[in-house]
Amino acid sequence: MPSRAAASRALSELFRVLSNPHRIRIVEHLRSGEVDVNGLQEATGLTHSNVSQHLAVLRAHRLVHERRDGRHVFYQLSQPQLADWILSGIEFIGGDIRKTPELLAVTEEARNLWKGPPANA
Repeated sequence: MPSRAAASRALSELFRVLSNPHRIRIVEHLRSGEVDVNGLQEATGLTHSNVSQHLAVLRAHRLVHERRDGRHVFYQLSQPQLADWILSGIEFIGGDIRKTPELLAVTEEARNLWKGPPANA
């Protein structure tokens, strides 16, 4: 029983970290490989400071790691399958028949965008 409680707490913490829509978008963008803050800023429309703050949370929970090249810092998913797992979540919410037509359309659009080739391909 203690192992179940520990696993439940760890999974709950992961859900808490991923509960921010900006972090989900950052993770999705990182599925294509390493990207610097400027690339994430451009992809998400967030400020440099905001991207850095979200990356700090993701880094603190070991979901991303960084590589330095001179003054540039590049970020990459520690476990690339995390982006696939999130995409599975899109499939899950898209299957909810209680959704409005507008939400279904947005979900379908996100699914198509995220299933497409990685952003850096």
